[in-house]
Amino acid sequence: MTKQKSQRIGLYIDVANITRNGGYGMRFDVLRDFACRDSGEPIRLNAYVAYDEERARTDREYRDRTFNFHSTLRDYGFKVIEKVVSWYVDEAGNKFGKANADLDMAVDALLQSENLEKVVMATGDGDFIQVVRALQNKGCRVEVVAFQNVSSNLKREVDLFMSGYLIPNLLPLEGSDSKKSWGDVGSRVRGICYTYNHSKNFGFMRYLGRIGPGLWITDTRRTESPYGTAFAHESAFTGTEINQLPSREMVFEFDIVQGDKGLQAANIVKIFP
Repeated sequence: MTKQKSQRIGLYIDVANITRNGGYGMRFDVLRDFACRDSGEPIRLNAYVAYDEERARTDREYRDRTFNFHSTLRDYGFKVIEKVVSWYVDEAGNKFGKANADLDMAVDALLQSENLEKVVMATGDGDFIQVVRALQNKGCRVEVVAFQNVSSNLKREVDLFMSGYLIPNLLPLEGSDSKKSWGDVGSRVRGICYTYNHSKNFGFMRYLGRIGPGLWITDTRRTESPYGTAFAHESAFTGTEINQLPSREMVFEFDIVQGDKGLQAANIVKIFP
């Protein structure tokens, strides 16, 4: 039997944008796994980082921490593109720094797309909409992963938008049982409330159980679906306006417990927005 050809992947991460918009502590190895799911071949892995040379000259802790972070990224196979922070003074005399990686990331993605079939961008910046269109016109599938402050137009333009909160283990979970794998009974996961019956005061939560192919198969009755569902009673929600459910925008953390008739969601807490 002929072996299926691996899809050639490019992953481009605007580290500063992701970090300041909900992604602090993100695991870059997990993001690589997500981008290359379904046996994708990573051709380009670019991480665009800000580096304050002025601070590094006097702050040894910052210099060592930054060096270790960049070394870790390289261990994961990323090319680290450093954008040196430039310092300016505004009219009021306030000093501020800038290290914008947008242009570099856009140019690199467009030039390197000649050898790619899928481009995954980790950013929520709406300035990339025209880049997305250009990549699609060149025949690339374009996906975006981000957490907060994501351009709604960017979400609509890409072939797939995935909230970073919903990718298993991409961000650490507070208070989770480290002995339980994401999605197992007794574990804590993140997901959405995709349906809710207000007359009967219950709904169902959906969560991505594993990183793999078939993200479009949301029907968990199909064995190839990577998703899981859990029954959610109104009493399990903490501090949530139930009348806003169901919602694709709200992201919840909850425990997976075994009920009499199947999996149930307990201790449901809204974490975004």
